[in-house]
Amino acid sequence: MDLQLFEYLQTYLTDRRKELFKRVLDRRTRHFTVVTEDVYQLHNTSAVMRTCDIFGIQDLHVVEELKGKRVDKEIAMGAQKWVSLHRYNSIAGCMKQLKQQGYQLIATTPHNDSTMLQEFDVSKKSAFFFGKESVGLSESVMEQADGFLKIPMFGFTESLNISVSAAIILQEVVTRMREEGVDWRLSSEEKLQIELEWTKRTIKNAEEIIKHYYDRKNS
Repeated sequence: MDLQLFEYLQTYLTDRRKELFKRVLDRRTRHFTVVTEDVYQLHNTSAVMRTCDIFGIQDLHVVEELKGKRVDKEIAMGAQKWVSLHRYNSIAGCMKQLKQQGYQLIATTPHNDSTMLQEFDVSKKSAFFFGKESVGLSESVMEQADGFLKIPMFGFTESLNISVSAAIILQEVVTRMREEGVDWRLSSEEKLQIELEWTKRTIKNAEEIIKHYYDRKNS
């Protein structure tokens, strides 16, 4: 990371903006992350991204295995500036990468012998997988999941909209994560890298400014 570039770009931000970035970064986490599998209702993907931002989840993983990349149009609604979006065309590739990063894979489903939300162990680094409301998660996820999680329900209906499910689950696990002494904070290096990305996304014509900076530096 070019620290001099970072310091230069910071001069384009107000003190208030810089203080806001640091305050939000102190509350960000990668202890939990969220995966959506083949969710093509565009408003749902956008709502899940906003939910991640609200609850301090830094990364959203979007798997688009079946239909291509339709999510683009709806993603650009604000939260995309602050949440790191990771996209895959293979659920296998997504699961492999998350495993390598130390996550246990948790399939959210009202079926199977699932752990009730209030009983979930928040101390473990976890990736929560959400599928389409109509059919749920794929067999690949269900077969390779390290655990299953469900929201207590007491009516006739056995499914919730994905964005509602994500909000309920994240509110519960993030609250308990913060209360139970889990080591959930970002490292100093992670904070700095994310702050650089946020700074770039905040500055108008950032790429032109960066090019001018390097042209002048190398002249």
